[in-house]
Amino acid sequence: MTRADSFSEPPLPLFDESAASPVLPKGGRLPSYIKDHRKRLRSRFMEGGAGAMPDYELLELVLFRAIPRQDVKPLARRLLDHFGDFNRVLSAPIARLQDVDGVGPSVVQELKIVEAAAHRLARARVIDRHVLSGWDAVLDYCHTTMAHRETEQFRVLFLDRKNVLIADEEQARGTVDHVPVYPREVVKRALELNASALILVHNHPSGDPTPSDADIAMTAQIETAAAALNLTLHDHIIVGKSRELSFRSAGYL
Repeated sequence: MTRADSFSEPPLPLFDESAASPVLPKGGRLPSYIKDHRKRLRSRFMEGGAGAMPDYELLELVLFRAIPRQDVKPLARRLLDHFGDFNRVLSAPIARLQDVDGVGPSVVQELKIVEAAAHRLARARVIDRHVLSGWDAVLDYCHTTMAHRETEQFRVLFLDRKNVLIADEEQARGTVDHVPVYPREVVKRALELNASALILVHNHPSGDPTPSDADIAMTAQIETAAAALNLTLHDHIIVGKSRELSFRSAGYL
């Protein structure tokens, strides 16, 4: 992430049409049963929304655009079998998506466009807003951007004197159960941004947001460093698969 643009999404892979050209059925036309299936799914989505559809059908709708001349149901099933659910398919690393048979550049690009759109929608609810009065939106944003990652990521939300979010920056990436964090770098960046308060956020790929001893010790170090420079540490949020833990609410801060 470049610090010139604290809210930029990760770059999308370039689309090479020659590498992703679908194989047309015999005669070059989509069979009527596939056409009818696609029409039914689109109608159900427009009438009932995503809530009326299981993950594999919602994924099919996304894949229709990437593969316009094939039955995409088998690929949707393979992706879900491989990653577990719709959200994990969208957030899967590009290299791992490409390991799945049938996934080419067009499929990767379509999935990453949908992921980026979800992140942007969630971010729009918190950027330039009073964070503490819109806490549910903050939690939604953190969950959308981090809950389904396969490795740990550490982010910092930087707030101004009015507790308005002025920047959200990734500070470090790690392994499945560890991410290196340097308290000095966190508070240094806060000073560079002229921030007055911080919210720490990181994810637990295991799905359990219970803080480790290392999480608690690191938070205490950052709180001490921030206090020395008159910076307020509002909270540390750990994002699990289905829920989040607030250090402040749980009594760790």
